[in-house]
Amino acid sequence: EPVEIGARLEPLFDEFLIEEVTGDVALKVHQPSPQEVVFVTDKPWEGNTCAYYSIFQDGDLYRMYYRGSHFDEQTRKATHREVTCYAESTDGIHWTKPELGLFEYEGSKANNIILDGLGTHCFVAFKDMNPDCDPQAKYKGISRGRPEGKKGLYVFQSPDGIHWELMADEPVITEGAFDSQNLAFWDAVTGQYVDYHRYFANGVRAIYMCTSDDYLHWTEPVPLTYPGQPHQHLYTNAIRPYPRAPHIRIGFPTRFLPEHEQVEPVFMSSRDGLTFHRFNEAVIPQSAPEDRDGNRSNYMTNGLLSLPGNDREYSVYATEAYYTGPDSRVRRFTYRVDGFASAHAGGEGGQLTTKPLTFDGSKLVINYAAGEGGNVQVELLQDDGAPYAGFDVAAAPSLTGDEIAQVVTWKDKANVSELKGKPVTVRFHLKNADVYSLRFQD
Repeated sequence: EPVEIGARLEPLFDEFLIEEVTGDVALKVHQPSPQEVVFVTDKPWEGNTCAYYSIFQDGDLYRMYYRGSHFDEQTRKATHREVTCYAESTDGIHWTKPELGLFEYEGSKANNIILDGLGTHCFVAFKDMNPDCDPQAKYKGISRGRPEGKKGLYVFQSPDGIHWELMADEPVITEGAFDSQNLAFWDAVTGQYVDYHRYFANGVRAIYMCTSDDYLHWTEPVPLTYPGQPHQHLYTNAIRPYPRAPHIRIGFPTRFLPEHEQVEPVFMSSRDGLTFHRFNEAVIPQSAPEDRDGNRSNYMTNGLLSLPGNDREYSVYATEAYYTGPDSRVRRFTYRVDGFASAHAGGEGGQLTTKPLTFDGSKLVINYAAGEGGNVQVELLQDDGAPYAGFDVAAAPSLTGDEIAQVVTWKDKANVSELKGKPVTVRFHLKNADVYSLRFQD
């Protein structure tokens, strides 16, 4: 049966749409480009072990939530209690720490602390996009009880993202380990709240998923699987629906390498939320700038932002200088849109052929980049492998350059409406080029 893709964007993060590749073509994971340090935890209530950042856009504002904490390398002890802090930005680059006046630290409330006590070890916040959400719970949070409370995950609500209260006195999820970043979000595609949290599988760090209709009553946790990949330590998962293709979830889990006590984020994606296609290469290696060669010094934050005036890229953020400095830092990195992975062809060239597809729309749009001497051509095939008349490779121009939304043409013809409802196989002819996504649309 053909795969019905309608008018949705289909990134090439996995092999779901791929029938065959030939020649010098394979799926490739990409590393983001390092940018500036955007955040330094230099307040007395912050420090070198600030962690578990969650960052999201809220209208014209970007919100950041994180743990304030500090560890003395000499005494091997924390120097002050853990607190949950808040920062905000209008551009995702320059952040302010508002003096909120909510909690006292060393005799003053002139700070950006939003939680003190239960839940401050690894609090994560998000804006609830459920259309039936109670306005008093427009912002939701999740955290283990530490330093107080019982084992498990507690849930929080807020009308404004600043003033928080518990939604239930007891933990709502109790099976797991919880001692790092656990997260939740509303999934508009499935119409459910989704939780991903940490547990141990025979001593190895691993990730569970639960779902809920009301954020209070959750299903029993189910472990994530990664077919074809080794059993490795994975946690702080940074999973979310991909905004341009929300039927797909992407994640940047931390891989822990016990022999070196080193951490590094990897990239993965899923179409059912449980079975993930995971690339083995680190997306932010130890060699990325800078101070990320120690334990916990290379966590990807829970955030994927589109910044103002730039629709060609996404910003992600990762920690550095954990433990080692007086402060820790957050650095911004950038991906091209859909650019976490691609179908990549080397200089020898080759072909990628999709499974038969059915679609809605009148044109085929692709996100691609061709290197020096490289190109992309596209043909549309029938069930028997023969090209549809007028959509053969001989009629397809050789696409060069770099475009995130290139309308494919055949001898200046772009309209593919005559093929709507028919099974169509897309074949890419590639040389020194990447194809990141495809979409049929009007």
